Amino acid sequence: MATDKNKDIIYLPLENVDSEHCALIIDKKLAQIKGVETHKVELNNRRAAITVNNVEVVTEAIKTIKVLGYDVTTVKKTFPILGMSCASCSNSAQTIIQSQKGVVNAEVNFATGNLMVEYLPNITDAAKLQKALQSIGYNLLIENETLQQETLEAIHEQKIKTLKNKTIWAATLSLPVVIYGMFFMNAPFANEIMWAFSTPVVLWLGRNFFINAWKQAKHRSANMDTLVALSTGIAYTFSIFNMLFPEFWHTKGLHAHVYFEAAAVIITFILLGKLLEERAKGNTSTAIKKLMSLQSKTVIVIQADGTEKTTIIEEVTIGDTILVKPGDKIAVDGIVVSGNSYVDESMLSGEPVPIIKKENEKVFAGTINQKGSFQFKAVKVGKETMLAHIIKMVQDAQGSKAPVQKLVDKIAGIFVHTVIGIAIIAFIFWVILGDENAAVQGLLAAITVLVIACPCALGLATPTAIMVGIGKGAEKGILIKDAESLELAKKIDAIILDKTGTITEGKPEVTNIQWLNNNDNTRGILVSIEKQSEHPLAEAVVKHFDDTQVVQLVNFNSITGYGAKAVFNNETYFVGNKKLLKEYNIAVPDELQQQAEKWSKQAKIIIWFSDSKQALAVLAISDKIKNTSAQAIKEIQKMGIDLYMLTGDNEATAKAIANQIGIKHYKAEVLPQHKADFVKELQKQGKIVAMIGDGINDSAALATSDVSIAMGKGSDIAIEVAKITIISSDLSKISQTIKLSKQTVSTIQQNLFWAFIYNLIGIPIAAGVLYPINGFLLNPMIAGAAMALSSVSVVSNSLRLKWKR
Repeated sequence: MATDKNKDIIYLPLENVDSEHCALIIDKKLAQIKGVETHKVELNNRRAAITVNNVEVVTEAIKTIKVLGYDVTTVKKTFPILGMSCASCSNSAQTIIQSQKGVVNAEVNFATGNLMVEYLPNITDAAKLQKALQSIGYNLLIENETLQQETLEAIHEQKIKTLKNKTIWAATLSLPVVIYGMFFMNAPFANEIMWAFSTPVVLWLGRNFFINAWKQAKHRSANMDTLVALSTGIAYTFSIFNMLFPEFWHTKGLHAHVYFEAAAVIITFILLGKLLEERAKGNTSTAIKKLMSLQSKTVIVIQADGTEKTTIIEEVTIGDTILVKPGDKIAVDGIVVSGNSYVDESMLSGEPVPIIKKENEKVFAGTINQKGSFQFKAVKVGKETMLAHIIKMVQDAQGSKAPVQKLVDKIAGIFVHTVIGIAIIAFIFWVILGDENAAVQGLLAAITVLVIACPCALGLATPTAIMVGIGKGAEKGILIKDAESLELAKKIDAIILDKTGTITEGKPEVTNIQWLNNNDNTRGILVSIEKQSEHPLAEAVVKHFDDTQVVQLVNFNSITGYGAKAVFNNETYFVGNKKLLKEYNIAVPDELQQQAEKWSKQAKIIIWFSDSKQALAVLAISDKIKNTSAQAIKEIQKMGIDLYMLTGDNEATAKAIANQIGIKHYKAEVLPQHKADFVKELQKQGKIVAMIGDGINDSAALATSDVSIAMGKGSDIAIEVAKITIISSDLSKISQTIKLSKQTVSTIQQNLFWAFIYNLIGIPIAAGVLYPINGFLLNPMIAGAAMALSSVSVVSNSLRLKWKR
């Protein structure tokens, strides 16, 4: 659902949401809450993203989620408040805390001087609450808080620990039930012993299945807990009836069997499955954990008097000067002010070679300093650093849904109800068509159908693969903004490449200049025009003539796609490409034309400088081709993808560069607006088009393409528009992105195939379809094991993506 960009998104961390079906149930209920304006449940990130029209609605949303049988990760704590002197103080303190974003509930007791607060750990923490109270004259006595992610990780670890304990106890208690059920059924008090051991397994260790199923039922909904509760509940209740009233069956000439072992073992296997699943799902988010671990906890800030002070990262502000020693992690984004060193940026860009950082060069949070030492000024801190943006982008992408998920969602929405229907039909068929033991066998078949059906495998098939795929991309320096782009990338059959900054380094330098009659008296005018121009080539000209004195111009005008013009001493001067001169009918002397043609054949960019009558100079600018470009283009061509290079350069320069890197298709003298037109032209031919660019002039073409890829060292606008960002700006990452897409989609297909086949084969067998053929009737205990392993196998298959090359 679209979100209102004017309102902050509130993220509610979810617990016990194990499948896409569970996510759909929550999403449906959030839609019904008055005041919830937008809502989206992200299964991978285990969170719900909502926007609301007032803070109280958040509490209502949390209550609704809990009523459904799920939970929201909140932290409940009690803190002493300092500085309160009367009852009205407690009211003021309570009001300010309740108004804070992320606070679910808050009560201040004046008698005890304590604040009891419940809050969302991913939105706020004790330090923020302390600042809020300090703003109105009170204080909160707190100890050092762990970071919010660590809080959530601790809660997840506690959940795994609890599941582990439950599984061990369930297995321990179920073992004697199985032994008695299989070998000592006729021993004295066998039924009573099995009942005694199975009761704590079903009613205590498995109580959450029944509690959640009841909560679902109250809202006319159903999920996996419903299936488990129904199957084990029926088996357990039926067994108690048979234990207490065996004569009911004896009078009909039948033996009163009990199925305590089935109920206990089903609970045990499903708890084991959930434990394995939680551990596996924890592994799918290792990319985020790795990125989080790059964040420093403390830094050394240089004070105004030159002294060093160790400061926690939260207290660093823009403008602080930070000292980086050998081996230190760089804590925030900034610019080097003194010293130099090599910095390892592989964790962000995927490039293994450390990069030299000198004065006035940028450094980024999360990167690691090597042997040198330097000081830098903090430019971006907190959520504004590049690392923080990468973490958020990866989290958002992992929370997005692939198009194939829409079909799965529809199936998941009706899956549980369908299974219950099949179980009832199976029971009726057994009763009608079976022998004298048909009722018991029908009941067992119904239980087995309920147990074996696995909506979790369906729900986890796509999101776990997407999560691992996007995480793997992030580790390689490939940031994918949404699941749709990752899924579509495998279908790319045409790639359009911008030249400057994509194929080339994007660092143009003036290599040659020829003045008409060797007269450079107008050099100051040339430099003055280029100084006002925004074009990257203009910067190269200014840099080349850095010792030239500028003059005062009037009527400066930038002409997109051509160049620029300005007036000096009543004469109009032009700087730009050949088309600019043609447009204004400016003559080009032969000596300059011949020199320009010679340089063009050397793959150099040609810039003309003229007055209103004739060209006064021609300049050659070289933009070095990246070392990896030629090899990267070969790899892409091996995949059978058509490559097109678009450039604003003249025909000769474009041809020379295309020949150097092995591109067959190229277009020269292309204006920015025509790039998007060319994308549409290829799309009309039925091609899936990827556009790769780095500049503002590429943004329209990026937005038009099917898959848009921006170079990370390019403009912010290009990166914002693009769906995929290559942090290192290395073209070799393109083939890696396409391979990753193919691997991820292949994994999704395998997962869905397994999930569908498992249910399509398993449910009919459980219903007893083989019984008339060979007398085979599936044991409910075996069905429980199969169900537990089905979702684990899907998650494990997704994890295989990590190790694929």
